[in-house]
Amino acid sequence: MKKPELLVTPKSVKHIGALIEAGADAFVIGEQQFGLRLAGEFPVSDVELATQLIHGAGKKVYVAVNAIFHNDRLDALENYLKDMQRIGVDALIFGDPAVVVAVRELDITIPLHWNPETIATNWFQANYWNERGAKRAVLARELSIDEVVEIKKNAKPEIEVQIHGMTCMFQSKRSLLGNYFLYRDEVMEIENRKANQNMFLHDKERKNKYPIYEDLNGTHIFSPNDMCLIDELTELFQAGIDSLKFDGVLQTEEYINTVTNCYRQAIDAYFDNGEDAYDEIKDVLLEKIEEIQPELRPLDTGFIFKETVY
Repeated sequence: MKKPELLVTPKSVKHIGALIEAGADAFVIGEQQFGLRLAGEFPVSDVELATQLIHGAGKKVYVAVNAIFHNDRLDALENYLKDMQRIGVDALIFGDPAVVVAVRELDITIPLHWNPETIATNWFQANYWNERGAKRAVLARELSIDEVVEIKKNAKPEIEVQIHGMTCMFQSKRSLLGNYFLYRDEVMEIENRKANQNMFLHDKERKNKYPIYEDLNGTHIFSPNDMCLIDELTELFQAGIDSLKFDGVLQTEEYINTVTNCYRQAIDAYFDNGEDAYDEIKDVLLEKIEEIQPELRPLDTGFIFKETVY
């Protein structure tokens, strides 16, 4: 079996070096004008610097162009794609077919990773987009382990699965926070909201707190818990999942570094020394993550072992 890729989300160009040392194989970067819910903001100049650093270490860099595009952003998208072609990034992450059309019209040769968020729920879709140029399909976080395994068994493109971090529950193109603060005559700059990690929606009935922030793509509301599969990776390994993603949005660099290294150890233990070696260390790795887990962010296994309710 081939080792799965360990995919992470750096917060800055400077942060990338530490993540390479921690054992990351690939990186998702970009800027909010074109990509959704990124851990850090990477303008074109930073994408170029990051790509040089990542390629110098023999790793891969994927750029997110999975925003919800309206007509007023399409001209800027074309110029951005040309910049990515010039820089030589390893893949473009897309959800909107407008990206596919632009790539074809501009003769962009960068591989495509299809990521439509919640609607990537069956292998027919994965194969449909594979026939239209997508090398990889990024599965919805709302799938069970059985559904993930079935999709991988029947899918033609590579399959990527999130194994750690926050998951987005809701996005609106409206400036919900901005409208609320204007209503209260409390002006608050949009660019400061994502950095403020203490903004929550409170659900008193369920005793949950949902992180919320606003950027150029609108308002984003996240799950009350963080997904963590560090001790439940065996079936994903056996299924041959191609890429395992740790999404570090709204987390600190130190947290991202530690969690990345824990998953590096888990992957290497299984593939270098066998399932027993992984079983021996997985509980220790889980405890290490639990020690640094923010108190307001309990860990769970997402929808991997429970039925999705839409």
